Amino acid sequence: MAFVLALLSSALWGSADFQAGRMSKKYQALAVLGVTQLIGLAFGIFLIFATGETDAVAFGNDGFFSGFFWPGAFAGVLGYIGLICLYVGLSTGRMGVVSPISSLGAVVPVMFAVIGGEQLSRGRWIGVVIALAGAFCASGPEISQGFPLKPVALAFGAAFGFGTALTLIGIGSDSSALMTMVTMRATTALFTIAIAIRFRSTGGFSVADAPSLIFIGVADFLANFTLGLATQQGLVSLVMVLGSLYPVVTVLLAFKFLHERLHRVQYVGVFLAVSGVAIISAF
Repeated sequence: MAFVLALLSSALWGSADFQAGRMSKKYQALAVLGVTQLIGLAFGIFLIFATGETDAVAFGNDGFFSGFFWPGAFAGVLGYIGLICLYVGLSTGRMGVVSPISSLGAVVPVMFAVIGGEQLSRGRWIGVVIALAGAFCASGPEISQGFPLKPVALAFGAAFGFGTALTLIGIGSDSSALMTMVTMRATTALFTIAIAIRFRSTGGFSVADAPSLIFIGVADFLANFTLGLATQQGLVSLVMVLGSLYPVVTVLLAFKFLHERLHRVQYVGVFLAVSGVAIISAF
């Protein structure tokens, strides 16, 4: 069940990123991010009332990061920093440099899990490496054009932000995956409101954009939520790897609906990602 939830998380993330990419061609990326984060918060609050999950422990007695509040809050901050690094990096025009490196953020929670005592068989380690290589290649790395310092630094900043946020989501989910996500979205909402006040703008969206924005916000929230649930049912290291395969989904959706031509390395990436999942499942 953990593997299914993690792969569902990748599908949701990849779909949200695909639609967010389309919206960002029409509107400012930070505006799309901000509005969809607020929608995610509203959806999370709805789930709290729908499920009646109000007795989760916010502040535990086993250390600073016990309970859901601090892990969720710091995950919101670091995840937002990761997104800013990603968007600034992409604005340099070196998407083929920034996207692949940022997709390797899953290495951070994997290493935390291994340091924390999780053990993987040799077969599963092989699957992990192959799957991560698939996510990297599916993003279409521009290896032939070199790796300039600024985009690379921003890409690693994004990877660290995303990876640390994922680690904290797993920690907070020990108390409550739902409340961790709502706390995370409440934190990012503060950033969004501050940016809106600073620039005196709400993004300029029209009513016709509402379905796309709602889809992005809800899908992104559910992606994080299902990943948090998955960490409670399986090995965190494997769950995080399977949850990081969203670039494959985004690439395939772009190929299907936008008729974007895939480079040879992206075909290799899709094959490696599928192979990695198969190997992990086999062992």
